[in-house]
Parts: sequence; structure tokens; C-alpha cells
Amino acid sequence: MSRPAAAVDRVIKAYDIRGLVGTEIDESLAADVGAAFARLMRGEGSQRLAIGHDMRDSSPALAAAFAGGVIAQGLDVVRIGLASTDQLYFASGMLDCPGAMFTASHNPAAYNGIKMCRAGAKPVGQDSGLAAIREALITGVAGYDGPPGTTTDRDVLDDYGAFLRSLVDMSGLRPLRVAVDAGNGMAGHTAPAVLGPIDSITLLPLYFELDGTFPNHEANPLDPTNLKDLQDYVRATGADIGLAFDGDADRCFVVDERGRPVSPSTVTALVAARELTREIGATVIHNLITSRAVPELVLERGGTPVRSRVGHSYIKALMAETGAIFGGEHSAHYYFRDFWGADSGMLAALYVLAALGEQQRPLSELAADYQRYESSGEINFTVSDATASVDAVLKSFGSRIHSIDHLDGVTVDLGDGSWFNLRSSNTEPLLRLNVEGRCAEDVDAVVQHIAAQITATGGVRERASERAQQ
Repeated sequence: MSRPAAAVDRVIKAYDIRGLVGTEIDESLAADVGAAFARLMRGEGSQRLAIGHDMRDSSPALAAAFAGGVIAQGLDVVRIGLASTDQLYFASGMLDCPGAMFTASHNPAAYNGIKMCRAGAKPVGQDSGLAAIREALITGVAGYDGPPGTTTDRDVLDDYGAFLRSLVDMSGLRPLRVAVDAGNGMAGHTAPAVLGPIDSITLLPLYFELDGTFPNHEANPLDPTNLKDLQDYVRATGADIGLAFDGDADRCFVVDERGRPVSPSTVTALVAARELTREIGATVIHNLITSRAVPELVLERGGTPVRSRVGHSYIKALMAETGAIFGGEHSAHYYFRDFWGADSGMLAALYVLAALGEQQRPLSELAADYQRYESSGEINFTVSDATASVDAVLKSFGSRIHSIDHLDGVTVDLGDGSWFNLRSSNTEPLLRLNVEGRCAEDVDAVVQHIAAQITATGGVRERASERAQQ
């Protein structure tokens, strides 16, 4: 069936399909997307497709409808059932077939969506498949006159856990008490399978019950309020480290033994340093909002840093183009060449646990080795005219601007150790601001100056900066 372009455009985002269940996404749409994706993949030579889903109430039915659309196009379906997004990527890599994951990641319970990839976990984004799927949904997916595909079930959870552990040497570590906040999301399913078999780790679970209504807090650790329970839990249990995952468990946030967040930039630098010890001279990708400590450290360790736009489709494309060993983003997405260039928060967690357990210092001291600057964290402004707001900000700095580039929004170097990036959201009427400087006072001064300019053009600041969430 054909669909109105406006309705299709509401759910097709920059990197996936996502919307409100019932009003924007339903089983009929899922079936059509399945057919469109299968037709696209069949044209590229694929013969089967893996499908996984998260714990949301709507996910099983949507996944089943999608599978029906795939089968009708002649492709076989491998159902892996309950899964994290990186577990679906593992299935795509291990089975060498395209994949689809039903999840709305960190979004509230009323939402759901579809993340898709090609064989080997290669990304599907606007320029690599979503535009073609959009066109098929609007014009109607052409039928297939061949035999329908088949359906099989395959549990890959234990294989996924064993594969991740094979990539990081976890032998000889000191005992670690590891608190994990799954936020009632898929880490409650995957953390025991990955971390449970490691003798040196005592797992301290928090909100492991799979519940797509998220009764305790949203499964969005990027919001500092959603880290509070883990911070309190780490301090109460005497844990050596805390790990928080989002709803589909592809992102991992780290909390030290004092309950203080360790920034994703610091985690990126730590993992990059470890990867460079086993391949000197390797390339490491970092997005343009990541701390400048990351490229500095990569250069010091003999590696080659490559800067990227924000977003997994850009990072993954650069990973493939450059053969990079690792990539990291400020949003706690971590990408590994050994994981088909895809992102895995659980694999990043293993690297941090190995680094912590092979020496005696607490995590707060270990992390300090990789942090050189202060940061604002991401600050959002609701704006009616993003261009006018950005122009006002740039004009206000005048001769203070040392250099500027437009790789993704505007990145401005103020020449005194401070810099900022201001970019529009891909999906919302927001401007996103990130500031870094040599000290907290410098960062606060730049934030206040920019906020005043955006407010003067009618913008509204969404949330105060949280320095802990760098």
C-alpha cells in the first residue's frame, strides 16, 4: 500500500525509523518496511535476514509483522528474539546477513522503532538505504512472485557473550565489584551473559527486570538525573565501578567508585590507548564533540586520529574507509574494528574493566590519566530559527574567533584553550551546544555568553549544564 509522504517522513529519522506506537508506527507499517528492506537487500544478493527485539510491549508484534513482510519478498528470517542492539549486530556479523532490531533505544515507553543494517553490521542510514525505503513506502512496495522465505529461531546470546570476552583479555584481574544499572532495559538480559562468567567480577545488578514501561527511571543515562540511582548504589555497595546502559544496551556510561561519572571522552581515550598498544600507528575515529584530549593522546601514542561528524553512520563509514581500529563518540557510542566496525557498549565496558582490574588504583585515579580539560556537557536550546541564533552567536564573538569550521554545525576555536560546537538536531527544533576549556571558569563564561545570545533571539535553554556529564 502507498502511504502519505508526511506520515512517512515523521518516522524516518537520520539513522533509523522511530515514532509513537499506534499513531505513527504500527504492524502494517512494520510489514511494509520489512518488505521494502527485504526487496532492497535481495537486490544486493542477500538471502536471509536476522531480526531481534527489545523488551517493549509492542516489540514482539512489530517484529513479527516485519518478518512477514520479509518472508513475502522471498528472504528467509532468522529470529534471535530478545536482544540488545549490539547483539543484533553480532548476529549480522556472525551470520553474514542483514539485520533489523526493534527498539526505540532510550526513548520513553510509548515509542518504538527499527534499526537496520546490512550484512556484517554495515550501517543503513539516509544515504545508504533509508531514502530508498522511504520512496518504497510512499509509492507502495512492489510484490514478489517467487516462493516465500522461511523462518527459523536461533539463540545467539551465549555466542555473543563468548565472542566479546574473546576480544579482551580478562585473565589475572584483581577482584572487582561491578554495579550495573540496566534501567529495566536489555542490559538486564545481556550483562549476566557477558560479565557473569568472568571469575574476577562480582555483578551487582540494579533494575535488571525487563520492563518496557521503565518503572524506575528512563533508560537514558545521557540525562544525569537517570544516573542518580546508580551513583547512590555504587556508594552504598562499595562497588569499584558502576555501568549504566540505555534501553537497547548499545551505549555504556561509567561511574567511578565515588559515584562520579567518567565522561565518554575519557572512556574513548582510555580504550584508544589500549587499542594502540596492540597496533601501533592505527587509526582512531573521534567525533568533533569529543574532548581534544582524545586526538592529543592518540598522537602521543603513535596513532592517527581522524575527526568525524556526529552520528553512527558517519563513524561507521570512516571506520570502513580508514580501517580504523576504534572509534568513540561523546554520546557513549564506541565502535570496534573487531566487532565489524559496529558499536558495542558492552565491549567498551570490558575494556574499562580490564584496565581497572589489571592495576591497583581506584577508577577515579585511573580516569584522571585521560582527562585534561573541563567540559559543559551537551546543552540544548529550543529555537524557532536556528540560523539566526547561530549567526548571532558568531557575530557576538567577533575578533575573538581564532578559527571556525563547518564539518557539523559550527566549531569555533577561541584561541585561548576554549572551543565550542553549535549544531542543529537532526530530529528536533534544537540547537545543541558543547563547550570545552582549560578550566571550569572558562567553560562557564563561554556557555553564559552563548546562552545569552541564543536567548536574545528567542531560544529557550532546555536544561542546565551538568559538569559531571562531560
